[in-house]
Amino acid sequence: MVEGYAAAHGAGLVPEGVAGHSVAEAIERYRREVLPRKGQGTQQGYDGHLRWWRLGSPPLSDLRASQILLHRDRLARHKSPATVNRYLASLSAVLSAAMLDWEWLEASPMARVRALPEPRGRVRYLSDEERVRLLEAVQASHEPALAVVVWLAIATGARKGELLGLRWRDVDWARQQLVFHHTKNHERRTVPVRGEAWTRLMAWAGGVARIGPDWVFPRRDGTKPLDIRYAWEQARAQAELEDFRFHDLRHSTASYLAMSGASLVEIAEVLGHKTLQMVRRYAHLSEAHTAGVVERMVGQFLE
Repeated sequence: MVEGYAAAHGAGLVPEGVAGHSVAEAIERYRREVLPRKGQGTQQGYDGHLRWWRLGSPPLSDLRASQILLHRDRLARHKSPATVNRYLASLSAVLSAAMLDWEWLEASPMARVRALPEPRGRVRYLSDEERVRLLEAVQASHEPALAVVVWLAIATGARKGELLGLRWRDVDWARQQLVFHHTKNHERRTVPVRGEAWTRLMAWAGGVARIGPDWVFPRRDGTKPLDIRYAWEQARAQAELEDFRFHDLRHSTASYLAMSGASLVEIAEVLGHKTLQMVRRYAHLSEAHTAGVVERMVGQFLE
């Protein structure tokens, strides 16, 4: 753990490998065997978190909740509660695998570690003026794929990793929809694409219904998905968007759906949430729709 176990308990006091497997060994096995099966976004996030946890790590048998809490609080000094909780979730996944799958650990100390309370979910979405500026900026980008990715992101609510991980075989040309196989909740999700977003995807495909294992948005050598970070940051700056991340395009989709009259259940289905808890943040945007539903019910049954 960075400034981790060694710093808290004295470097060299408990050599790795004593009393069985170490936390570092468990992390490396998890990164090697389990992490490649997760989505690209999850892989990137977990990889950084697990690098932090592994340095100076003790034997699994010596790991205590009190030690994890010490590092949780140390992280909280310079990271948000939500970020700290993601670090905890990454370590928890490793310890669960060590306990349930590999039998390296009798019980996980994470059972006694509480996540930090998080503030209410962020809702930052594009205003009409911001959306126009952003779409103009991505159209002018030096990276031609960026405009297609952003249009699809707004039209579908898909995460950046889901979009960049698309292969041509994931495009259902007949039904005009995308199939996301590697999602955050590990369940396949199908999302329809309509209007300008679909037109741009068709143009990107060269006007033909392409199929096969190739990436929809590949790097130049075709071996990996495209990295759009630099192009996105340039477009965001050109559009003069303040306090706005790529993930906020997903919030924009949900907000637009709510303002268009979609129910929370429908929004959750489009975004791929298993429960309504994550989409309740958009409830205030659908108040007019809710009032209309009640008004129709009263008119039909109570008048």
